[in-house]
Amino acid sequence: MKVTIFGTGYVGLVTGTCLAEVGNDVLCVDVDKKKIDLLNNGGIPIYEPGLEELVAKNRKHGKLKFTTDIEKGVKHGLFQFIAVGTPPDEDGSADLQYVLKVAETVGQHMDEYRIVIDKSTVPVGTADRVTEKVQGKLDERGVKLDFDVVSNPEFLKEGAAIDDFMKPDRIIVGTNNVRTAELLKALYAPFNRNHDRLIIMDIRSAELAKYAANAMLATKISFMNELSNIAELTGADIEQVRLGIGSDPRIGYHFIYPGAGYGGSCFPKDVRALERTAKSYGYNAQLLASVEAVNDSQKHVVVNKILKHYHGNVKDKTFAMWGLSFKPNTDDMREASSRVVMENLWAQGAKIRAYDPQAMHEATRIYGQRKDLELVESPEDAVDGVDALIVMTEWNVFRSPDFSVLKQKMKTPIIFDGRNIYNPQLLHEFGFIYHSIGRQVVGS
Repeated sequence: MKVTIFGTGYVGLVTGTCLAEVGNDVLCVDVDKKKIDLLNNGGIPIYEPGLEELVAKNRKHGKLKFTTDIEKGVKHGLFQFIAVGTPPDEDGSADLQYVLKVAETVGQHMDEYRIVIDKSTVPVGTADRVTEKVQGKLDERGVKLDFDVVSNPEFLKEGAAIDDFMKPDRIIVGTNNVRTAELLKALYAPFNRNHDRLIIMDIRSAELAKYAANAMLATKISFMNELSNIAELTGADIEQVRLGIGSDPRIGYHFIYPGAGYGGSCFPKDVRALERTAKSYGYNAQLLASVEAVNDSQKHVVVNKILKHYHGNVKDKTFAMWGLSFKPNTDDMREASSRVVMENLWAQGAKIRAYDPQAMHEATRIYGQRKDLELVESPEDAVDGVDALIVMTEWNVFRSPDFSVLKQKMKTPIIFDGRNIYNPQLLHEFGFIYHSIGRQVVGS
């Protein structure tokens, strides 16, 4: 099948590549010439495990192409995927300008039946607005052409996006048209072989399902972080509490790990957007507001522990930071907790020496060259002579360091662990002062 993808960011590039991998003829369109040039020269603009190899393979076989020619994109595919960004507007709602611009573009250039698919995460009612934009352009042209607008939200986890697309838990398609549903069923057939993962529903329910999924997961994280603060105050160990409640199959172990707050491009944006959507309908979504408030507060927990330990004075101290990305297996630093910690410590006169397996270039892009930030080549380089180590991302490379070597390298053996990846008793035996989340301080 011929498929057009508008947008070569995270969602668009993964979607286009995986559809090409199963034999479709995919054309990805983007207005960013630098990004398209990079892709046509064998590079990719994001880090996602396995993606670069798949892009190269499908480019070589002619199944995946990239262009800035918008009209060519509209003429190419029966399926027109909208996978452009929906950044938060000033009030926290989703900014749909790029989505609606693509819709106008389709209406301006289409010359036969098209299926316009909202793949971007968009508020309830967006499909209606997309329909209006496409139809408006057709009316301006004075032509009558059939088209359908479908909601087909993505459920991709950064760091596992290829597997999530190729082996999905569910494929949600929001449409009121039986013919369109059958065409989408055919498109997704290669990903739907073991059992039927395709869920057909009305468009507005599909639009809400995406926000609901992310809001539910964010709620679990904020709830666990709230519990971690209670555990710390009461003398309990949140990791033991986690095991106690996770063993209940009604709760489960997924997304109940305490830490320094969630970040990334999805949870923060989507919780706020859903809250604002509710407000636009006159409903006060108190739980969503609390989820967001708890997360914002949790991002300062590590900083508060550091300032408390040093009695509020960290001026001229140097801290190693392991991990900059908001989670492992990505270079994404959008709304990462590491940024909150660094920026607060810089404001207090401290210096950061940081290492991340993938996010170093992103850190340079965000912060540029500054005297209080040193990006180094290895975890070992980061800790050499520092006053303390801060762990902000649970990359595997950080999980089993040689603590005896670590202690020798550091000026003082102090660790602030924002992801609870170490055993407090082990750290105590090695002579470290160890601060973690929802557990008692060890070694002080």
